Amino acid sequence: MDKVVITGQNLSLEAFAAVCRENRWVELSLEAKQNINESRRVVDELVEQKAVVYGVTTGFGKFSDVGISPDECLTLQRNLIITHAVGSGEPFSRDIARGMMLLRVNSLANGFSGIRLCVVQTLVAMLNKGVTPQIPQKGSLGASGDLAPLAHMVLPMIGLGKAEYKGKLLDGQEAMNRAGIPVVELMAKEGLALINGTQAMTATGALTVYDALQLLDIANIAAAMSFEANHAVIDALDPRIHQIRPHEGQLQTARALCRLLENSRNVTRQGEIRVQDGYSLRCVPQVHGASWDAFHYVEGKTEIEMNAVTDNPIILKDTCEGISGGNFHGQPMAISFDFLSIALSELANIAERRLERLVNPSIGGFPAFLVKNGGLNSGFMIVQYSAAALVSENKVLAHPASVDSIPSSANQEDHVSMGTIAARQAKEILQNVRRVLAMELMCACQAIDLGENRGLGKGTAAAYAAVRKICPPLEDDRPLYDEINQCEKILMDGTLLTCVQNAVQVREI
Repeated sequence: MDKVVITGQNLSLEAFAAVCRENRWVELSLEAKQNINESRRVVDELVEQKAVVYGVTTGFGKFSDVGISPDECLTLQRNLIITHAVGSGEPFSRDIARGMMLLRVNSLANGFSGIRLCVVQTLVAMLNKGVTPQIPQKGSLGASGDLAPLAHMVLPMIGLGKAEYKGKLLDGQEAMNRAGIPVVELMAKEGLALINGTQAMTATGALTVYDALQLLDIANIAAAMSFEANHAVIDALDPRIHQIRPHEGQLQTARALCRLLENSRNVTRQGEIRVQDGYSLRCVPQVHGASWDAFHYVEGKTEIEMNAVTDNPIILKDTCEGISGGNFHGQPMAISFDFLSIALSELANIAERRLERLVNPSIGGFPAFLVKNGGLNSGFMIVQYSAAALVSENKVLAHPASVDSIPSSANQEDHVSMGTIAARQAKEILQNVRRVLAMELMCACQAIDLGENRGLGKGTAAAYAAVRKICPPLEDDRPLYDEINQCEKILMDGTLLTCVQNAVQVREI
């Protein structure tokens, strides 16, 4: 994938992530350019006709009943940006900020927003030359779109705000000058076309669901490692069990675990050591599988939104109309990202319970807290504490944002989605889940060393080697935080997954 061609209709999650994180080159298709130009022609005609069109010849929100003359249109659009750029909190990460720009370009490319081609090309140039606006994370209600974050995105385009360029945070005008990108003067409809949409929540949620799909593979690897350590009963993975309850995620998970454990001599059969295992081992296909189903549902909804037009008003070229609607409302994504949060949280919930089985001598039969000279040594005691704290934090963060609403703009905008909060919460939960899985992997390796290791499976042997390369067995107490950091790092950068994938097929689809 050398470049990503923007049509407005076929941007995939993989291409999106490549632009956001790998700085993949972006260009507009010829059809997109034609659609943008035709849409702009309609806006110019509406302004000339002095037609009453929201945000073009009227004010915004409660001020929609205030008429704006043609000679005031430029001031109206500039004022829109500078008054709406009132976000707060830490800035979005660079990849999310780039995602917001890319999604806005993709939406505008459909030709229903009435913006000039040169303005869209300014955003494309910023992506390709690496000018990234500084965008505060907080301040969006998720309807009328992500107004405050997107206004901050636009500020450098008009020579204001802050932007990062070549590793330095600069004034917006300076960043644009250094990159050789002319700033723009917004004309009728253009400010609204740039900020009325769901791109902040969608960019955040899209990268989170992209990472969640990979994290699910890691969760399966961690569970397989706990299977090995506990000499778990592999009968629970028998395909005949799962075929009669054929949820796709459950089927996929059971098969993935079987591939990871292929050739293992540690796993047991029913009745050899015990008749059945606790739920956190026996029910991995059902629990991880439910998250698999949820992630793929959210992936589908996200890709729809990534290629949708979320502007208002909608400019209809064929009939030369500007029609007000509610496509900016983030409720479809707010509910989806709340669902994502719940599905992510469950991966950590069950992982922490598997970790407890490893460190608790009354359950797993290993030396207490996975260290030989207990008492003098505390071993992995507080690792479980830390995992439990993250799991409990996730339970708070998983409270659905989409069930909340608060009226705004003098009650003109009387129901909002809180979708950006939902997406941000999902992202934070994902980070916590990844940390818990890193802890489980470390503890599982230690338990394997302390137990009777008869021989690991194809996939679990590769995972064990990857972890042991950075985390040696624990003989006596030593600082563990940096080793947890390093273990988490190989989950983040793909090292662990690559090592395992080189040994077995981790994921079918």
